Amino acid sequence: MGRLTYEGTVRAELDDRVLTHVQVVIGTKLRRNEPFYFTWQGDVSTGGGRTTVWVHSGASLVFWYYGGRPAKINRSWLEALMRTANSPTGLQIVAEPPDDGGSPEALG
Repeated sequence: MGRLTYEGTVRAELDDRVLTHVQVVIGTKLRRNEPFYFTWQGDVSTGGGRTTVWVHSGASLVFWYYGGRPAKINRSWLEALMRTANSPTGLQIVAEPPDDGGSPEALG
C-alpha cells in the first residue's frame, strides 16, 4: 500500500498501482495549471467515510510507494481517471478497465 500525503496532514492509503495512476493524473492537471477536487473513500477499518481535498499548484503533495518498481501504466484507466478529474466533482478513483493501449497523446 502506498500513501498520498496532502499538506503534511491528510493521508490516503492506496494500492501502489492506483497511486501511480493518480499521480500521473494529478501531475497532468497541475502542469496545465488546472486545480481540481480529489475525493477518495476511507478504509472501513478506520471508519470509512470519504475525504475531499482541493488540489492546486501550491499544495504540498507526497507520493510514497511501498514497492520498489513502478507500475505499468494503463492508458485506458488514465483516460477514465482524467474524465473524472475534469468533471465538476473532481478526481475520483474508478475501476481499472482493460488496457487497450490507448494513444500516447491521450493526456497531453
